[in-house]
Amino acid sequence: MIRREQLARGCAQILLMCAMLTECAAPASAQTVQDFARLSGQGRSVLQGVGLVVGLNKTGDDGKELAMARPLAAMLQNQGVPIGKMSDLEKGKSVALVQVMCRLPETGALTNDTYDVSVSTLGSCSSLRGGRLYLTALRGPFKNDPEIYAFAEGQIELDDPTITTSGRVRTGAQLVTDIKMEPVGDEFELVVEPHFVGWGTTAAIAEAINAESGDPSQVREGRRIAVAVDDRSVRVMVPQSERVQRANFMRDVLKAPVNTNAMPATVVVNQRNGAIILTGNVTIGPVAITHKSLVITSTTPAPTPTQDNPLVLRDRWARAEIPITNPADSLRLSDLTAAFKQLDISVSDQIEILQMLHKTGSLKARIVID
Repeated sequence: MIRREQLARGCAQILLMCAMLTECAAPASAQTVQDFARLSGQGRSVLQGVGLVVGLNKTGDDGKELAMARPLAAMLQNQGVPIGKMSDLEKGKSVALVQVMCRLPETGALTNDTYDVSVSTLGSCSSLRGGRLYLTALRGPFKNDPEIYAFAEGQIELDDPTITTSGRVRTGAQLVTDIKMEPVGDEFELVVEPHFVGWGTTAAIAEAINAESGDPSQVREGRRIAVAVDDRSVRVMVPQSERVQRANFMRDVLKAPVNTNAMPATVVVNQRNGAIILTGNVTIGPVAITHKSLVITSTTPAPTPTQDNPLVLRDRWARAEIPITNPADSLRLSDLTAAFKQLDISVSDQIEILQMLHKTGSLKARIVID
């Protein structure tokens, strides 16, 4: 439950029976340049291929499906097992034709790097459980790109036991060709991620980089290292003194802390890694929430505490007192972070609570679920 009460002295007391942020998702640890922008020229690459999953227990494609039978026959022939007629493959249901996808990081990848691949059925296969991806060549996403960038193979794991027609192979893809992004020159641009587009964002990023440079004269004389070009990009000039150790300069730029108060109030939730990033002054209006994960347990009578077995009280709530000068004021979500850290709610429940707050209009921010 989240409850807001006004006291006679003009204070607000919040009794928190749920948590929206954990230590790993605290906004203070996520507000750096690299959380809001990427280098121009960098972008996530996608490799793809069509392969076969073998070892299925009578859940594979029907042997009469030529889309599966032909590549299976070719695979067997390459292994020295010639197939006389396609009808020879009709009785088996241990193989499935699948689409294989591999997403590479924005910074690129090098030969022998390994990454997860996702696998999805293309035919009548009812389950990939227990199957193994046969060695599959992965190419670029365009039809006119014949180059092989990686090979994938390995045991398939189901991400969701109830969805048996798709899964993944952990570190199943191994690159055989480098995929490099454009090198950083003496001048480069940072591109703001779509969730955070706005003049306030680019201005805040430019200010953060200029402050991190540690040379006030660069700003006074009009030679700013970083300048907001528009609402989506920031141009950065590498100082002459930093060009020898360019890597150190890039590290400092990307790690520069950003003041998000001028940004549009936004909550970005990444469901894959459980990260929650706040920008601007995200506030919460008066609201009460009952949630499935909130349980209070008590023992009566209470046990007698000893030195070896002390009596430990565990409360699923925390209290934060914040001065309120105007009864219409809302509470800043960032002010409650210290109280949220005391609670132990799963990431999925945190996301659900945030969505509930947004749906009721109590979360005074735009919410983006990745």
